[in-house]
Amino acid sequence: MSRKLNKASAFAVAAMALTIVFSADGSGAAAKARQAQAAIQEPISQDSTLVTMPQAPAAVVEAPVVDVAPAAPAAPAPRAASLAALVNAQPQPSDLSRELNCLAGAIYFEAKSETLAGQLAVGRVVVARSKSGRFPDSYCGVVFQRSQFSFVRGNSMPGIAKASRQWKNAVAIAQIAHAGSWKSQAEGALFFHAAYVSPGWRLTRLARIDNHVFYR
Repeated sequence: MSRKLNKASAFAVAAMALTIVFSADGSGAAAKARQAQAAIQEPISQDSTLVTMPQAPAAVVEAPVVDVAPAAPAAPAPRAASLAALVNAQPQPSDLSRELNCLAGAIYFEAKSETLAGQLAVGRVVVARSKSGRFPDSYCGVVFQRSQFSFVRGNSMPGIAKASRQWKNAVAIAQIAHAGSWKSQAEGALFFHAAYVSPGWRLTRLARIDNHVFYR
């Protein structure tokens, strides 16, 4: 009988020990669960580093390629049908530069009573001289060079009737001669004289136009 009691006591003690152990484990698991819940609910401090997962790059949408036709080249200015038409197309500036004034003055005094072709030939001589390296390199320098043009008096020109048709033609011819927009019949000439004189120059004669003979 005492043996049975002893066994029963031993079983009771063992059962109590197991209950204590299981209770301790349960309490530990519950504690760990509560700690995990608290960690989840605890706000991230400002010192915490926020790690952002890289995102896939956005798709690049390229603008469609559009073929643009090249601009058409500017059409060349139409050539005048005649020297007279080109003269009529020239502007009449109210204030000429000194150089163009000298060129127009030479044309006016040397050839104002001649044809437009004769006036252009005189103007082109002045232009050619200024570019030759053998004469002054400006129109005024050429015109006022000593003993070259008989109308020059004391390094100046006589008065000009600037309202006249002859002066307007001279201004237009001066612009054409300066631009080289119409070739003279004596292109390249550097010298000329009145047809009624014979200076005996040993030069290459190019042409006679109206009352002048041209040479180079």
